[in-house]
Amino acid sequence: MKLLAIFATLLLSASAFTTSPVAKRSTTLHETKADLRTLANDLNPVVKYYDPWGLSEANLWGSTEEQTIGWLRHAEIKHGRVAMFAFIGFIVHANQITWPWPMTNAGDPFPKVDSAPAAWDAIPEAAKIQIMLFVGFLEFWSEANMDKHYMRGGKPGDFPDFNNKYIPGGALNLYDPFGWSKSLPAESKEKRLLAEINNGRLAMIGIMGFCAESELEGSVPALKGLVKHYDGEVMAPLAAGKGLLHIDGLF
Repeated sequence: MKLLAIFATLLLSASAFTTSPVAKRSTTLHETKADLRTLANDLNPVVKYYDPWGLSEANLWGSTEEQTIGWLRHAEIKHGRVAMFAFIGFIVHANQITWPWPMTNAGDPFPKVDSAPAAWDAIPEAAKIQIMLFVGFLEFWSEANMDKHYMRGGKPGDFPDFNNKYIPGGALNLYDPFGWSKSLPAESKEKRLLAEINNGRLAMIGIMGFCAESELEGSVPALKGLVKHYDGEVMAPLAAGKGLLHIDGLF
């Protein structure tokens, strides 16, 4: 329950990562360094623009500066979303909270482990394959169905809606599946977009802190004694042994 207490504390302090009211303007396109500086000031007026490695000028894979910035922004938003899921998932598994119904058709229950990464080791190989296929489908859908690619002037972080044309019967969208945000004023949507980036950045730091402490006890002083040790290799995907994405007989 100590990890739940940490989570509650983070929720109470979340106001430190929310944004102050900003003037109405579009946040959908930030394709130049000037746009990035404006966005950075809106996100965190204290840190402001921070690019010590000059990634915004890297022109990755022979692309233009605008295309590189679009790719970097999309990658940050995507990784922030994954990290937010991972942060919550780590706490849930560390507290041995599972679904009440069986995990498999054979009636096997969901594994209860005291180390969150160990949950991956404990699930069947077929489940691991299903998870990777589902993630792969989301990646394919995102790249193949967006109206305008994020490296060609599209909106970084935008995920295209599911529709009946390609998915029989349709499916609930990942964001706002019931359309409750459609009536929100533009300023509220603006603040939500900024808050998502800030919360994603915090979550990326948080989940890496959990993983570091689980591998090397005491590496994160604030988490010492709160995160159980993990004997596997969380940073060695597809590696032999107990790699986080290890699947016996496949990789």
